Amino acid sequence: MACLHDHSCEDHDCGSQWSLYKHIDIPKVSALNEATAGSVKSIFKAWELRLDTSKGFLESNEGDPELLIFIPFTCDVKIKSISVVGGADGKSPSKMRAFINRDNIDFSDAQDMTPLQEWELAENLQGMLEYQTRYSRFQSVGSLTLHFPDNFGGDSTQIYYIGLRGEATQLKRDVVATIVYEVMPNPSDHKTPTDHGGGMSEV
Repeated sequence: MACLHDHSCEDHDCGSQWSLYKHIDIPKVSALNEATAGSVKSIFKAWELRLDTSKGFLESNEGDPELLIFIPFTCDVKIKSISVVGGADGKSPSKMRAFINRDNIDFSDAQDMTPLQEWELAENLQGMLEYQTRYSRFQSVGSLTLHFPDNFGGDSTQIYYIGLRGEATQLKRDVVATIVYEVMPNPSDHKTPTDHGGGMSEV
C-alpha cells in the first residue's frame, strides 16, 4: 500500500514531527555493496531535503544492483511507512524487503530469511510516494535492515533518500522501567482501615 502526497502534508501527519530521521543513529548506519564507503549515511536527512544531492548519494557497485542497509535507532521506534527516492534510467530499486532487530545480516542471510514485509517498488524520483508497513509488526524497532535485491535494469542501483515515518518511544527501556518503579504507590503513603469501627479514613 502506498500514499501519494497530493495533500497538505502539514495536515496529514507527514510533517517533521512524524519523521524518524532524528532518531536514526547515523554514525552507525552501514551498507553492503556500496561503491563509495560511508556514502549510505548521506541518504538519511530531513524530508524537505530529500531531493538535495549536494551531500552525495548511495550507489551499488557497477554490475551488481543489490544493496543491504542497516539502520540502527537511538531508541525504540514504531515505523508507519517508508519512502525511497532512487535514481533515474533504471537505477531505482524495484523491490524492498525489511527485517527488524537483526544485526549483522549479510546478503546470504537476507536471501534465505523470510522478511517481515516486502514491497514491489515504483520509481519514486520526487519522493512523493511512501509505502505503508504492517504497523502491528513494526513495533519496538531497535534497528531496521532494508534489502534491495534488484532495480529496473540499470547497471547499478542508486538511492538518494530513505525516509521513515512513525513514532519514537523517546526513552530507553531501562529509563522507562525506572520511572515506572518510582511512580508505584508506596503503601506508607495511603491510610488503611482504622482499628476503631473498621471504617476507611479519607485519603
